[in-house]
Amino acid sequence: MHNVTPFLWFNNQAEEAMTFYTSVFKDSEITSINRVGDKVFGGSFRIEDRHFHTLNGGPMYQFTPAISLYVNCETQAEVDELWDKLTANGGEPGKCGWLKDKYGLSWQIIPSALTRLMSDKDAKKANQVVQAMLQMGKIDIQALQDAYNR
Repeated sequence: MHNVTPFLWFNNQAEEAMTFYTSVFKDSEITSINRVGDKVFGGSFRIEDRHFHTLNGGPMYQFTPAISLYVNCETQAEVDELWDKLTANGGEPGKCGWLKDKYGLSWQIIPSALTRLMSDKDAKKANQVVQAMLQMGKIDIQALQDAYNR
């Protein structure tokens, strides 16, 4: 069986980023830090059951929104907490639940209610939800529900 693991390339902030990500997510830990002499080469960390590898590879590659990390949230409190932590200290809020953290990595902070409401068999209601979502940065579950109920 294969194990597909995201591999994140940083200029020289791999250890800092691993520390940041494991502070944002509750069930997480740094699992290894690889050093060459006294310099950090990279390492590994875990968020819940997903493992990540990191590398301090230099400035030649940067993150783009072409790939993002999708986080499914059950409550507005989860959405708010993750949004606030990931956009802090240089992160950038985006549209439709997307944001960039201070390292330039794109995230989607999406409540399960969005998927449920957008998938409704009533096309008019589902479209009302989509139209509401398109106006949002951080997703607001109550606003989605209000759009659904119109």
